[in-house]
Amino acid sequence: MKEFENINDILDFAINEEQIAVDLYTILANNSSSAEVKEIFLDFAKEEINHKARLIVIKENGLFDMKPETVTDLKIGDYIVNVVPSPTMTYAEALVFAMKKEKAAFKLYTKLADRAPNADLKNIFLTLAIEESKHKLRFEIEYDEFVLREN
Repeated sequence: MKEFENINDILDFAINEEQIAVDLYTILANNSSSAEVKEIFLDFAKEEINHKARLIVIKENGLFDMKPETVTDLKIGDYIVNVVPSPTMTYAEALVFAMKKEKAAFKLYTKLADRAPNADLKNIFLTLAIEESKHKLRFEIEYDEFVLREN
């Protein structure tokens, strides 16, 4: 696993991860044959762009005053089979894919927090993990409202 020397290394890593997500969601949107799925992936990409911009501002201004918080986990994504992205994905499949991706990002930042050499770095990783859990919750709520309740 990657070793970090300072807060800027962490922020660079997180900024890069957000860009990877932007690129992935943009590719999925462009390859989608469903207008609904295309729109949701473009929305996901925009959200990741906003997170990347926020991290850049934090890095440039040296401000990282976010406090860790508790986020509800509906655990819907924990019980759904993985989805392989494809141009013919349904809206429900797109939501499942997003839930799984956000859960993986949450786990990554949590593991990095466990390995952090000091409290400041640990807090940064935990805050980033919380952000990812908020994304997962958003997708779980959407899935609950528009997929589970319709069935």
